[in-house]
Amino acid sequence: MASVVEQTPPRGSLIYDPRVRGLFFQAVLVLVIGFLAYEAVTNAAENLRRANIASGFGFMEQPAGFDINQAFITYSSATSTYGEAFVVGLLNTLIVAVIGIVLATIIGFAMGIARLSKNWLLAKVASAYVEIVRNLPLLLQLLFWYNAVLATLPSARDSISMGAGFYLNVRGLVMPAPVYNWDAFAIPLAAAIGLVASLVIRRWAKRRQAATGAQFPVNWTTFGLVVGLPALAWIVLALFGANPIAFDIPEQGRFNLTGGMQLYPEFVALVLGLAIYTGAFIAEVVRAGILAVSRGQTEAASSLGLKPGQTMRFVVIPQAMRVIIPPLTSQYLNLTKNSSLAVAIGYPDLVQVFMGTVLNQTGQAVEVVVITMLVYLTISLTTSFFMNIYNRRIALVER
Repeated sequence: MASVVEQTPPRGSLIYDPRVRGLFFQAVLVLVIGFLAYEAVTNAAENLRRANIASGFGFMEQPAGFDINQAFITYSSATSTYGEAFVVGLLNTLIVAVIGIVLATIIGFAMGIARLSKNWLLAKVASAYVEIVRNLPLLLQLLFWYNAVLATLPSARDSISMGAGFYLNVRGLVMPAPVYNWDAFAIPLAAAIGLVASLVIRRWAKRRQAATGAQFPVNWTTFGLVVGLPALAWIVLALFGANPIAFDIPEQGRFNLTGGMQLYPEFVALVLGLAIYTGAFIAEVVRAGILAVSRGQTEAASSLGLKPGQTMRFVVIPQAMRVIIPPLTSQYLNLTKNSSLAVAIGYPDLVQVFMGTVLNQTGQAVEVVVITMLVYLTISLTTSFFMNIYNRRIALVER
């Protein structure tokens, strides 16, 4: 048998090596981008110097000198700085985004399931809502809620009583204001303990069901721990100690309302507009996710004796969530970014306060624009990060 002599193939020129060529072109691209960035920065600095505009972030410590009508923290036009105005605008944006996401999710899931209902009237109402709302511009809807709905409400003297201390008038929504005492920390502490306990019980119940097949009422237990435990702590403290959280109930006088907390019509219009608009898109996402589940799954659940509600809750929705979560994340991001349209109705969000008033007063456009862009980028990336974690947890694992 002839021996085989292994020979190393001759090494060609580096020009024809795909790996070397790839590294070369990537290095060239990095140099070009770096050159363009350097030119942009030096050009902006030169233009600012010629216009005698100061640079840097020292302006954040200067007094603001303007008022903000909707502030969830202590803010005063006389003593607060531009930095505090930035925090007020950021909080206003975050609060609108969080409330809007919760409401839009509830509306979207309800309408998405209703559109697949066998009830003809319910399905048609849901279809009409989706087709009308998602085909109208969001800015138009915000102006509708602000100018055509809330502006036509009665004056404070003739406020509409909604019960439980809630009043609605042309100035917005007036509601009971919480008053916190020294032992108020016990309520969130009890909620945190309940949340941790519910997570432990949920994990134990899952292992127990896998081993024995016996189900445990996890949802009711979680509700009792997360909601019932803080309520129990509240009742015990109110009966035997200081009431941890009291409420300042608004009272309707002869000409005006006194006490309570006021949510301005700009805030109400923005939350309603964003939630209803985004809810229409989420409804279609939910409908598509449910339709993506094989019909055999529903038939198999029915053959096991599950009722339609149980089939939807335990079989269809868990499988549909694998399809729903990625587009649902995009809708959450859209809602957060669309909140910047608040400037059209005068709600003091981050864009209106920081990109508007602060920029006009200081003239430091580069710093203000960069900070605002970084804030929205951070919010979007954080939302995507947590939604992607949840998506990986519920993803179907295949061998």
